Amino acid sequence: MRSIWNGNISFGLVSIPIKIYPATEDHSISFRQIHTRDGGRIRYRKVCELEDKPVESGEIGRAYEDADGALVPITDEDLAALPLPTTHTLEIEAFISAAEIDPLQMGDAYYLGTTGAAGAKPYTLLREALKRSEKVAIAKYAHRGRERLGMLRVVGDTIALHRLLWPDEVREPAGVAPKEKVTVKPAELDLADTLMETLGEVDLNDLHDDYHEALEELVAAKVSGATPIAEPGERPAGAQVVDLMAALKESVRSAKEARGEEAGEAAEGEAEEEEGVEGAEATVHELRGRKKPAAKKAPAGEKKTAAKRSGAKAAKAAEKGAGKTAGTKKAATKKTAAKKTTAKKQTGKRTAS
Repeated sequence: MRSIWNGNISFGLVSIPIKIYPATEDHSISFRQIHTRDGGRIRYRKVCELEDKPVESGEIGRAYEDADGALVPITDEDLAALPLPTTHTLEIEAFISAAEIDPLQMGDAYYLGTTGAAGAKPYTLLREALKRSEKVAIAKYAHRGRERLGMLRVVGDTIALHRLLWPDEVREPAGVAPKEKVTVKPAELDLADTLMETLGEVDLNDLHDDYHEALEELVAAKVSGATPIAEPGERPAGAQVVDLMAALKESVRSAKEARGEEAGEAAEGEAEEEEGVEGAEATVHELRGRKKPAAKKAPAGEKKTAAKRSGAKAAKAAEKGAGKTAGTKKAATKKTAAKKTTAKKQTGKRTAS
């Protein structure tokens, strides 16, 4: 890894020789500009306005442009002669809690390394002191033509440097927040809490750049001469705008389905106050689903019990049916006997007369 800055850490009277290395890297795919008519490469040339011809990089210096447009040359010797202790030194100013740093001030990250036995002992001393105090060091240093603010903290066995913006470089958020006066109801907060708990936590190492992967596939297809075809249904057609309570309830349901859980009647009673929400709109975004767990099979014992219950019910039904049939036959026999008796009596009367 190539260092981008060499100097020393000034820790009181202790001097630690260091090299600064970039701690992050950019994996984005870079594009070149081309002429759409013929595919020719578009390039930029550094041209001197006075001579109207390209200039080599070794002939290019720096200058300050004043309000009148005049250029004041600034040489490397001029910068080296600046009476600043941070020109080649990372000067530690104080030690504070990391919680006192506004995340808006956080910038690029670097690793600080050292070479040789002379720097190993003081480097380790500073690292262990930071680790035991559970604090971070605030330092000033000069880099790329300006003095910068930095924060030193321990990362594993290494000291890391985070570039910080100066406090006056962080803008105030005036006029950014919504100007409309709205009231958030307890039921809405309850549903928001439920959604947060349902979504749960995530291991950042499990997240990856889907856009980057899709872009790589597109480039590979183009290189091979194939025509990339977008797969239908990969993206939701359009966001549905509904009221806030409905959006929260739908979000909770979708999040639970995505986690393979049953939505059930979650947060059903928490939406009783939704009728009083007027003009509150939200956007429901479709969540990526996960495969739902297979339905659990009933144990063998439960199956036998269910079969016995079904058999008993069938037997009872058969008995009832048989009883009804027997009763019907008896009634029919009685009616037939009564008819025969009546007929005999009538015949006897006719004979006697």
